[in-house]
Amino acid sequence: MIILVGSSKGGCGKSTIATNLAATAAHKGRDVVLIDSDAQATSATWATEREGSGAVGVPCVQRVGDIRATVKELATKYDLVIIDAGGHDSQELRTGLVVADLLITPFKPSQADLDTIFKLSDVINQAKDFNESLKAMAVLTMSPTHPGNTEIAESRDYLSDHLPVLNSLLYDRKAYRDALSMGLGVIEHRDKKAQNEIKALYKEIVSNG
Repeated sequence: MIILVGSSKGGCGKSTIATNLAATAAHKGRDVVLIDSDAQATSATWATEREGSGAVGVPCVQRVGDIRATVKELATKYDLVIIDAGGHDSQELRTGLVVADLLITPFKPSQADLDTIFKLSDVINQAKDFNESLKAMAVLTMSPTHPGNTEIAESRDYLSDHLPVLNSLLYDRKAYRDALSMGLGVIEHRDKKAQNEIKALYKEIVSNG
């Protein structure tokens, strides 16, 4: 299975999702590899930090430009390939979409982020001309924790006109930032709420693969 985590806007939690999915998969015994195709190399840095953490290993490959050949090769060697693509309309995103089984695209519940769905939808539709089996799903990230906030429901409604939206969502929690900086997934962190969010997200993504 090839999962591409990508968007047309940076700062939406893309690397957080990619690394946490990889860590969760590794804990479940999946033969997983992480591809960092973002020039910022957040996931690659995470993987390097992870090597000295004592946590179960997650191999990481860095590749930029046209990533199709790399993805296809790794998909013959690993059960699960997770791609962290750059947070913009890039060659890495477009070539990744051509070979991916599933695109997970994160959105913060803010209008500036939500409005990027129009351009991204065009990119997805173009990719489907070459990859008819591609599935694409949105997920809300960095969501407000206040129970009276209406942004989550409003954002779901807005996005659902363009893409299916996962039921799982990630809240704005310090645990995600801490785990990322230490080379860990939140399943290896003490924050139980963050752990449950990632476990639910992983389960839902795998069931849609």
